[in-house]
Amino acid sequence: MEHIDKSFFAGERDDAVAVVGTSHQRVDTRAHVQGRTAYYEDRRFPGMLHLKMVRSPHHHALIRSVDVAPALTVPGVVRVLTHQDVPSNWYTILRLIGVGPNDEPVLPEDRVLYRGEQVVAVLADSPQAAAEGAAKVKVAYERLPAVFDVEEALKPGAPVIKPHGTNYFVYEGHHCRRVRFGDVDKAFARADFILEERYQSSPIEHAPTETTGCIVVPEGNGRLTIHSDTQACFFTLDNAALILDVPFGKLRVVGGTVGGGFGGKVDVMVEPIAAIGAMLTGRPVKFAYTRAEEMQVSSPRAAERIIVKDGVAADGRIIARKVTLYVDAGAYSRHSPYGTTKAAAHMPGPYSIPNVWVDAHCVYTNRTPSSAMRGFGVTIGDFALECQMDKIARRLGLHPLELRMLNAYRDGDMKAHQKKVEGAALVEVMQVAAKAAGVELGERFRAMSSLHRGGL
Repeated sequence: MEHIDKSFFAGERDDAVAVVGTSHQRVDTRAHVQGRTAYYEDRRFPGMLHLKMVRSPHHHALIRSVDVAPALTVPGVVRVLTHQDVPSNWYTILRLIGVGPNDEPVLPEDRVLYRGEQVVAVLADSPQAAAEGAAKVKVAYERLPAVFDVEEALKPGAPVIKPHGTNYFVYEGHHCRRVRFGDVDKAFARADFILEERYQSSPIEHAPTETTGCIVVPEGNGRLTIHSDTQACFFTLDNAALILDVPFGKLRVVGGTVGGGFGGKVDVMVEPIAAIGAMLTGRPVKFAYTRAEEMQVSSPRAAERIIVKDGVAADGRIIARKVTLYVDAGAYSRHSPYGTTKAAAHMPGPYSIPNVWVDAHCVYTNRTPSSAMRGFGVTIGDFALECQMDKIARRLGLHPLELRMLNAYRDGDMKAHQKKVEGAALVEVMQVAAKAAGVELGERFRAMSSLHRGGL
């Protein structure tokens, strides 16, 4: 009998916290290295159909007509799905937490908003037949003006691409997510110098080794089993049930094994339409992105544009920070309104700045919808803020760590979004980092603490 590593069950011990600071084997390591881990694509089911999507060749267009008849003449093609086959044709993952309006159809009814948007689904006995059938679907489009730049999208006269009439998400009646703390204008007036810089990131694709996909199997008891590589099993179950207009208990999601995700597999895009195909045909349905589809239509990290304006005192204290931030949501919301809120709340970074002004815009463009990726809403903001800190340090002739320690928040400080700092330890971490890097801090900085502001 194979030896059982009792440390596997360490979480059941009363002293489970003892694992902190010690080395323990991951619970899934052995199966991974022995090649025994089962992914959704390892499963095979008799009579399984393959789904291929007809995608828009245009960034923005009206759909004038759809003719699926030629696809049905292809040997092996079983069924073609349009928006009329979707029970509740709205996909918006944030409605699970009460964020609206619903703005993305599962399959579009009258228009497409980005190149690669899924339009018609073809189900066939083989991937080759599905691809041939998809190529024969005839869609007539009327092209419309498109907008690709976040600032251009907000200008008067820009093509309005959203049904609610604005190219931005509306936060409690406001055009952006706002933070107001102190009075930045007065602080700028008394600053010794002002530094204003502009930072830009591009969309970043997760590029997982395993592309997005699922297999949906109709069971004899009337339920559907969804085998998926989703990172979010319950998001998948709940959203799919809402789209299928069935009780949550009618679905069972089998997941948890993901061949790379990094946030890119939380958008429930493949499961609902595959489930509809399985319901209508009574057969298992597989829908897997090709590598080209993964690169083109899976949600990337949002491109962001950030303008940071800092008012700085001669001693290195930042007394005012004004941030204007644009998040490119692409054509639909997905997680971007939430990510933009995170971005606004993260400003002005881990620093105690008495005067802060933030406008964070969630902007819609005719690009692929963006969504979650590893710390989204914070990562690109940190890139901008820390570049800004380095530039200020150079201007003042300070070591970058010293500038950061001067401005680091301490326990008890009030953050700009009105939350009190607790358990910061930021100064101590920088002191340890300086020692490890061989940086000799001055006595003043070695004596600093996150528990008080003595010496400032």
